[in-house]
Amino acid sequence: MDKRLENEIEHGRFLKEHGAADVWNWTSPAGKIRWQRRIEMLTAHIRPEMQVLELGCGTGLFTAGIAASGAAVTAIDISPDLLKEAAEKVKAGNVSFQRENAYDMSFADASFDSVVGSSVLHHLELDMALKEIYRVLKDGGTASFTEPNMLNPQIALQKNIPWLKRRLGDSPDETAFFAWQLKRELKEYGFKDIVVTPFDFLHPGIPAALIPVFKPLCDCAEKIPLLRAIAGSLYIKCKKP
Repeated sequence: MDKRLENEIEHGRFLKEHGAADVWNWTSPAGKIRWQRRIEMLTAHIRPEMQVLELGCGTGLFTAGIAASGAAVTAIDISPDLLKEAAEKVKAGNVSFQRENAYDMSFADASFDSVVGSSVLHHLELDMALKEIYRVLKDGGTASFTEPNMLNPQIALQKNIPWLKRRLGDSPDETAFFAWQLKRELKEYGFKDIVVTPFDFLHPGIPAALIPVFKPLCDCAEKIPLLRAIAGSLYIKCKKP
């Protein structure tokens, strides 16, 4: 197995032991706002009649929100530890969990209307993952992801300084992306209607009492072109012709 995938399986054990939602900062008051926003982004295009693949479902933190769309959701991950927790947590009848290698999925060509994921592509070899995503998408199918933005100063430090990565609970190989990099890669693999938008200045560490003060400022910052470029995350949308 690819060394990077082996590292992710080991990282899954770490996350299960330490609490994935806490490590990923989704449980704080600001973190919950960030989570809800991502659910809305990833599901805005999803309809009940669709077949949806969630790539890198982890502990199922986003799976339940995606399943609320009514679509048939297949949620996959490489980590058996995280998948076990996800299956225990998410009991929706329209969700199935499978252990899959994102570089070599068992699904037939053109199986899904949409592929979605939160903070998953930056754990993978991007070219290998995009090739498989393109393969399993139906013609006209869409892909939507939210990923960390390498232009954000905190993200750049966290993803490039090994001791800081360990301190903050990152896996050894995970990285972040530049918007131009993603656009280029997606175009090379044949995707069209590619949009990569920086978003999210709301830090998960902001105390609940200060959210009413900081959130309007964060929303405003996203509307300023040069400042928006260094937001913490990237929202990626594209389509298979």
